[in-house]
Amino acid sequence: MHYCSKCGSTVTLRIPADDTRERHVCNGCATVHYLNPRNVVGTIPVWGEQVLLCRRAIQPRHGFWTLPAGFMEIGESTTHGAARETLEEAGAHVEIGPLFSLINVPHVEQVHLFYLASLPTPEFSAGEESLEVALFYEHEIPWSELAFPTTKQTLQWFFADRSAGLLKAGTEIAVRSRDILPAESI
Repeated sequence: MHYCSKCGSTVTLRIPADDTRERHVCNGCATVHYLNPRNVVGTIPVWGEQVLLCRRAIQPRHGFWTLPAGFMEIGESTTHGAARETLEEAGAHVEIGPLFSLINVPHVEQVHLFYLASLPTPEFSAGEESLEVALFYEHEIPWSELAFPTTKQTLQWFFADRSAGLLKAGTEIAVRSRDILPAESI
């Protein structure tokens, strides 16, 4: 049983007035308690021809590699969150570029946003959530050891676009987007 944080009455699932979807609605004060997707924000940190990856020190997917990313906090923009996560997980200060990928993961109630980012210097270190952090050339990427399908998809798009010359300075970047299906989850 769930209770309203506003008045303490029970909350039930029903279609509120002026809506078309079932929502969690307080039986006492009629407050609608929305459950919305969580934003995961991160970067594709680049130094020359290399990309910075973090090996996870936490679950899920402990020991697997990922781009630096995490949940956006209340009160921050997506770009600030992406830069903060990169600093926390990889000890790296980055210059945030344009949004590169937006991937919906509806079965886990998440939306992943990755920004292109450049490392002004190759200085980085593992944060509390990372076992190690390293720069990789494309041929060195540990593809079978990537933590999440969103990381794999973003890196595939990145290297394909870079190879095609679509990421050159002054070139307009088309945001890549798709949905990850439950069967694709690792």
